[in-house]
Amino acid sequence: MLEQFLPSVVQYSPEAQIYVADNASTDDSVVYIKSHFPTVSIIQNSGNFGFAKGYNEALMHVDSEIYALVNSDIEVTENWLKPIINAFDSQPETTIIQPKILDFKNKNYFEYAGAAGGFIDRFGYPFCRGRIFGTIEKDNLQYQDDMKIFWASGACFFIRSKVYNELQGFDDDFFAHQEEIDLCWRAFNKGYFAKYVSGSVVYHVGGATLQEVNPKKTFLNFRNSLLMLTKNLPGHSLFLIVFLRLLLDGVAGIQLLLQGKFSHCLAIIKAHFSFYAQFLQTYKKREKMQSAQYYRVQSIVYDYYLKRILTFKKLF
Repeated sequence: MLEQFLPSVVQYSPEAQIYVADNASTDDSVVYIKSHFPTVSIIQNSGNFGFAKGYNEALMHVDSEIYALVNSDIEVTENWLKPIINAFDSQPETTIIQPKILDFKNKNYFEYAGAAGGFIDRFGYPFCRGRIFGTIEKDNLQYQDDMKIFWASGACFFIRSKVYNELQGFDDDFFAHQEEIDLCWRAFNKGYFAKYVSGSVVYHVGGATLQEVNPKKTFLNFRNSLLMLTKNLPGHSLFLIVFLRLLLDGVAGIQLLLQGKFSHCLAIIKAHFSFYAQFLQTYKKREKMQSAQYYRVQSIVYDYYLKRILTFKKLF
C-alpha cells in the first residue's frame, strides 16, 4: 500500500507536513519509508492499536491546526488539498470535511466507504450520497454540491485539531469501524458540523486492511454500531432504539445463516455479547446533551429493502 500510494500523497500535497503512523508493523515499512521518502516523518506506535487508538496515539505527535487522516490505500489527485483548505479558511463553523471518494478499481463509481458524504437513519444505519447498502452509484457529477453531511469517512477525514482534542479523539474501545461516525455524532451533539467538498477528489481501494468476507469486520460493525447508539442517542429514545436494533440484528443473523455464512452469524452473536459486557461502561460516556435531529430518514432498511429506493436522491 505505501509503495503504491504514498508517492501520490507526497507529490500532490506540498501544503502539508506528511506523517506515516506505523501501528507496530512487522514488515519493512519503516525501512522503506526512511530510504525512499526521507521528507516523511514516521510515528511508530508501540502496538497494533487499530484505527481508533492508533490515530489517537499518533496525533499526540502532530502539531497542526488541521488533521488530515488518510488511509494507506488512498490515491490523491493534483490540487486535492486546495478546496479543503479554502473551505476551512472561509467557513469557521466547518470543523470536519470529507472529499469526494471514488473507487480506485473502478474510477467512474463512488467508493463504498464514504462516497459523497454520510448520513444515518433513526436506527443508526449509515448510508451515503452515492451508496446505500450494497448499491453504489456511478459518478455522473450528481453530487457536485458542497453540503453539510452527518458523518465523514475515516478513509479520508479532515478535522480541526482543537475540535478533535476537545472530543478526546476517537473512542479507543471501537478499535476499528464506525469510530468516525461516533466522532462526528459527538461533534454534532456539541453544535459542530461536517461538510462534503466535491472539488477535492481521492480514490480508495477499500477493504485493503480488513476485507468484507472477514467475520471480524462483521463483529466490529455490529458491536460498534450498538456502542455508538448507546453513547449518542437522545435519552427519551435510547432504550427503544437499541432494543429494536438488537431485533433487526437478529433478522440479519438469520439471513446470514440461511445464506450459509455461519461464521458471520456467529460474529453477530459475539458482537451482542461484547456489547452487553460493555454497556455500562459505554453508557457512562454519554454527554449531558444529545440532539434529536441526527437522522435524515426514519428507516433506510425499510426504504431500501421494501420500497426499493436505491439511490440517495430518490429518498427525498
